[in-house]
Amino acid sequence: MRRRIVRLRMLTAGAALALGASLTAPLPGAGAAPREPAAERPAADEGADYCEGQCADVLPPGANGNATLAEILAHRLLGTQPAHADDQLGPYDALSSGYPSLTDDRIAEFFGDASFGVRDGQVASVTKPRDDVTITRDKKYGIPHIKGTTRYGTEFGAGFAAGQDRLWLIDLFRHIGRGQLTSFAGGAPANQSLEQQFWPQAPYTEKDLEKQVEYIKATRGERGRQAMEDAQAYIDGLNAYRVKAKKGRYFPGEYVLTGKIDAITNIGEIEPFKVTDMIALASVVGGLFGNGGGGEVESALSLLKAQEKYGVEKGTKVWESFRARNDPEAVQTIHEGTSFPYAGKPEKARGTALPDPGSVEREQLVYDREGGARSGAKDPVRAPEKLKPLQGVYDKGVLPADLFRPGGQKKGMSNALLVSGKHTASGNPVAVFGPQTGYFAPQLLMQQELQGPGISARGVSFAGVGMYVQLGRGQDYAWSATSAGQDITDTYAVELCEPGGGTPTKQSTGYLYRGTCTPMEKLERKNAWKPTLADSTAAGSYRMRVFRTKYGVVTHRASVGSTPVAYVSLRSTYRHEADSIVGFQMLNDPAYVKDAASFKKAARHISYAFNWFYADARDIAYYNSGANPERADGIDPALPIKGQRAYEWRDFDPEDNTSAQTPPAAHPQSVNQDYYISWNNKQAKDFSTAGFGVSAVHRGDLLDGRVRKLTQEGGVTRASLTRAMSEAAVTDLRGEQVLPELLKVVRSKPVTDPRLARAVQQLEAWRKAGAQRNQTAAGSKTYAHPDAVRVMDAWWPLLIEAQFRPGMGKELYEALTAQLSTDEAPSAAHGPTGAHAGSAFQYGWWGYADKDLRKVLGQPVKGEPADTYCGDGKLDACRDTLLTTLAQAVAKPATTVYPGDAACAAGDQWCADAIIHRPLGGITHQPVQWQNRPTYQQVVEFPRRRG
Repeated sequence: MRRRIVRLRMLTAGAALALGASLTAPLPGAGAAPREPAAERPAADEGADYCEGQCADVLPPGANGNATLAEILAHRLLGTQPAHADDQLGPYDALSSGYPSLTDDRIAEFFGDASFGVRDGQVASVTKPRDDVTITRDKKYGIPHIKGTTRYGTEFGAGFAAGQDRLWLIDLFRHIGRGQLTSFAGGAPANQSLEQQFWPQAPYTEKDLEKQVEYIKATRGERGRQAMEDAQAYIDGLNAYRVKAKKGRYFPGEYVLTGKIDAITNIGEIEPFKVTDMIALASVVGGLFGNGGGGEVESALSLLKAQEKYGVEKGTKVWESFRARNDPEAVQTIHEGTSFPYAGKPEKARGTALPDPGSVEREQLVYDREGGARSGAKDPVRAPEKLKPLQGVYDKGVLPADLFRPGGQKKGMSNALLVSGKHTASGNPVAVFGPQTGYFAPQLLMQQELQGPGISARGVSFAGVGMYVQLGRGQDYAWSATSAGQDITDTYAVELCEPGGGTPTKQSTGYLYRGTCTPMEKLERKNAWKPTLADSTAAGSYRMRVFRTKYGVVTHRASVGSTPVAYVSLRSTYRHEADSIVGFQMLNDPAYVKDAASFKKAARHISYAFNWFYADARDIAYYNSGANPERADGIDPALPIKGQRAYEWRDFDPEDNTSAQTPPAAHPQSVNQDYYISWNNKQAKDFSTAGFGVSAVHRGDLLDGRVRKLTQEGGVTRASLTRAMSEAAVTDLRGEQVLPELLKVVRSKPVTDPRLARAVQQLEAWRKAGAQRNQTAAGSKTYAHPDAVRVMDAWWPLLIEAQFRPGMGKELYEALTAQLSTDEAPSAAHGPTGAHAGSAFQYGWWGYADKDLRKVLGQPVKGEPADTYCGDGKLDACRDTLLTTLAQAVAKPATTVYPGDAACAAGDQWCADAIIHRPLGGITHQPVQWQNRPTYQQVVEFPRRRG
């Protein structure tokens, strides 16, 4: 790392007119009025709380994620919001302008109090779904504080509260997890695309899901059995609310909009939930945030292109320099040098199965398209006048079409900043951390406090799997995570055969498994839909089919050495989607987590790939979790592997997809390093990255330089660490980390063209001011350096192509850019919520550009590329390339750079960047200032601890 100094059955018209008063009442949850005066209800008893008011958090837009049909209509017609649907959005947004003057005393202006319990006089409502549990909600934000006198009651309450706050969302995501989104929400093309992406990654039968429940009970001891009892209690609570809401007619209005329930007769059903739905939901969460690796076929194709261009030896070196498995200049979470070797490139690889050139074919997934699935036609239902504002709310899908894009670029997000007590003003550690899970309405996460036998925690959980707090705080400690993305997925090339004899072809459905021709298992899912008020896609259907082998699911077919093969993908967490439940149970148990050491032991039980961070009054700690398979000697995990016993994971058993895993000591971990930062960057020395792009410049650098500087100065406070996070959140990575080199090349001679000279001056002034993309003042919706930002946005894709494509050639350049996009600016349509996603600068060619430019400038480069590209390595030619593309960028008007969309006018730079919560239901929210920041975020400093 280079050190850089910083800065809805269908409603008839009569039905619409006869909407009963019950539909006009708010849902009895986060937005409910108290059932009786708050004064007659005692405040919830507080658990032992050692934070003394110094724990804070925020989760926009708000705690209430359910809305009746009447509330949705009122929102669309009058602009009103259900109570507590958006009351955390304002404070969250305000930090982008307020951070420069932030002090500890002002943290409450931007974050909520995360203390245990509800203060006297602040109780808004108390619900008692059973005699052994109460759900108390506070007046300010309507967050559920669940307190049970029995373990079952506590978990029942958690499920009931989840129904109050996220019933529609939970139902939506269980259908995604089961590959049934279109049948549930409608056949919009984006819905089709999304389920076609996700289901092949986690295709399960009901028997498969049931088997995973039994596996946890049988192999995880008493905690595993308790976890499944807790899960059943949670599901019981969720179903109890489902029944009450249906009978009381205060269920979410989306059930009417998508044709599930008739608003007048109340005929229809919200399907009961099952524990296996939790497994399906867990697969969605894990697929989004906790997986790593994959994309080996695509890697093989780009490697072949490099070898075709340069020859095998140099082509391999060139490809490796872009793969950057262990770039010595990459920012690392463990920066004191400890080595944790994993998934590296072997000195002499064996078992690699590169395809024959031109032989690769992606496995066909979709068959028998009918109606709207074939034509894409719309067939809008007749909508009563009063409901026309809701016509087609899901025509563009409920989620982005590429949410589960397969391959190496995972939607890894979140960040963390922790400073040891040795460098803080109080002598106690300080942490600012949280998951960057995208911006949805309602949010995928939900806030809750759980207090009951063996459980004492407050924070957030993914809706539908909230038996425990997954990220948050305990009595005297707090924890959070970032997506780690290490390689836990491999691709095997299985030799094809014909079970009945005969010559195999690439389309054969038999494969050799340990010498025996074995039939592939066929899994199918048929989905059908009809148009609804919400989704006007014409009635249609199609069938999805995948083939599953003992080595995983077929993704491609090809030939290797003229022998037909199927490439199959195997991840270590497949068939183990909910095994991590035991780790979360431990994190919620105050009798288990007492210090950094016990925290790390708990994190070991989480099989998804995450970086876990911990802080209490004495220590900060880090542990990288994940079911890291132990591979056979000489295996290169970055490329496809022969599907033979000699190359399997050690002790591999396909029955439950188990194998030997790397021991806990081999996972990157640390206690009391001077500081930790993480923004999905490299974990530690020799811990190889699972995909492209972790190079000399990474968004983690935006945090590392700032936190390092704070630590060196000492006296770090909650406010100063939050300021560092906030400043990084509005900074353009390219402008801070790469623009200096670009300008050095350009300024190597005087710039004589007046227009280019002015553009260079504007870029220099912007860089000097911190390369920020932030409004001049709260509400101004104008950047301080709009022309420089526009030029940078227009210039970057032009300069990257001009810098690299001539030297690489068209085919190699296109192969590499298919694996790693060149840019991820805030205004680009990318990320977990599509455009307006907040998260930016995670994947791009900034590190490649930086190294190449420094080589041209004659500067030192560690892990230098195998070739030089800009101007073929000649400074003057490189300068000409940059100036030519700069001239093209300067000539692009704002209306071209920011072409506009449904939310923004063409040319509106601020709006193009702005965060807009993706509506998963009928409630929407206004755009807010761009921030590259966790969605849920904690600011914590414990002044004391137990014992």
